[in-house]
Amino acid sequence: MLQSFRKFFDDFLLPAAADEAADAHEHRLRLATAALLMEMARADFAVQAVEQTHVLTLLAREFGLSQQEAARLAELGAEQAHAAVSLYEFTAAIDTSLATADKIRIIEMLWQVAYADGALDKYEEYLLRKLADLLHLSHRQLLQAKHRVLETHGQA
Repeated sequence: MLQSFRKFFDDFLLPAAADEAADAHEHRLRLATAALLMEMARADFAVQAVEQTHVLTLLAREFGLSQQEAARLAELGAEQAHAAVSLYEFTAAIDTSLATADKIRIIEMLWQVAYADGALDKYEEYLLRKLADLLHLSHRQLLQAKHRVLETHGQA
């Protein structure tokens, strides 16, 4: 009887808990990414429509979301970023969970938002340098990501 209870527990209860934990972890990473993207959009003290649109496009494409879901995620990210004392809580979630290639992909997304309005503000560049440092990426990786974004968008 104990064996059948243990099998039921292992087969039905543990996978659900593991799935819920994985879903919560994925949601936390998405929210952290959205918060960083929204911080980048407002780094120059003015969120322009083109930057907002770019954030929504990136979130939808990166996470396979509809435009409505991306808008909601961006809204939640902006709220979280506004309420946060520092960006560490977002970068720590990303840094401890993702491989270097995935962290570089997020940095590329941030560069795309920074250049969405056609100009790089000094505060945007500062924020990118700070975030790369918090994500334990080298200066070289940061600049390589920048150049890839510029080449893709014909600005190199």
